[in-house]
Amino acid sequence: MEEARRRDARLRQRLERGEAAALGELYDRFAPLVHGLARRVLGDDQAAAQVTHDVFARLWEAPGRYEPAREPLRSHLAALASVEAVRRLRQSETEALLGAGAGTEEGRARAEAAETRIHRAAAAARADWIASAMPRPLREAIDQAYAHRRDYRQTAADLGITEEEARRRLRLGLQLLSTAHDHPVPGAGEPSP
Repeated sequence: MEEARRRDARLRQRLERGEAAALGELYDRFAPLVHGLARRVLGDDQAAAQVTHDVFARLWEAPGRYEPAREPLRSHLAALASVEAVRRLRQSETEALLGAGAGTEEGRARAEAAETRIHRAAAAARADWIASAMPRPLREAIDQAYAHRRDYRQTAADLGITEEEARRRLRLGLQLLSTAHDHPVPGAGEPSP
């Protein structure tokens, strides 16, 4: 964990010095994560590509906004992607509503449906962010159980840990993921990261 923090701090220093190679390394490492989060929220590859570009441009322009002591770089980029994707979704939904007669009954129904879509997308993005920010042991246990359809005994065997440890990791990981619906929608008044 400490080594990862030092590596992230070194990358930040390189970005602050303007080393384009550092940005390239980060892009190669984290662009799939950022693009995937944005794609899940927006449902559009082109819009997700624009979010990916904007997130890395933001990091390049202001690397000092990232604090390695506060969070891993992976989590920081996932949070930026989530907030930007939800902001774009809200903007596109608002633009669509303006053309649909927002003051009419149909317009109000569309606005309510749009808000529901935004809340669902925000919860999905938050769940993705939470999963990406989890410590690797928790993420691996959740991945085994969910993606590979394994129970805690199989997960324990696959990861080479005790069944009790597998249950603990799964329980903690699921508790973290369950908080995805408990937070306000990004872009609805709170500051972005």
